[in-house]
Amino acid sequence: METGSPPGAGTTGDETAEPAWIGLPPGLLRMRRLLLVVWLGLLTLALGLLLGLFAGPAWAAFALLPPALTAWGWVLLGRNWRSWRYAERADDLLISRGVLWREETVVPYGRMQLVEVTSGPVERHFGLASVQLHTAAAATDATIPGLDPAEAERLRDRLTELGEARSAGL
Repeated sequence: METGSPPGAGTTGDETAEPAWIGLPPGLLRMRRLLLVVWLGLLTLALGLLLGLFAGPAWAAFALLPPALTAWGWVLLGRNWRSWRYAERADDLLISRGVLWREETVVPYGRMQLVEVTSGPVERHFGLASVQLHTAAAATDATIPGLDPAEAERLRDRLTELGEARSAGL
């Protein structure tokens, strides 16, 4: 995680100041890399076995393609993980992601309709959860993946509280 202000701290009232960005925990990167190695490892074994049995040992060399993809994917997953970050500001939540195509989503607290915490079986095994934000406009729905469950619940409660306070004024 990036250092700076504690979670939940926004700017100091000056909206032109750089927000306090929070990166994703390393558990998400570990999970994604493990899944990459497991799936491409199984593909390597199956491809090598099938090509060796049915096409001959020379063709089994094509089983070296998945390990090359694993090495490339390992690097890409690290770059993607480092690109994800979020920041809580006074009036909205910022979510930034992307390596080649940077995408920054701004979700105003007053527009949030539903904030949910989800965690599938693999995420639960790694102690991770995701926060899904739903707004009236489907284009501004956003997700923050791979958070610690306590941080995901804290963020859900804070965003729900801020959303209710801001929407009361609409």
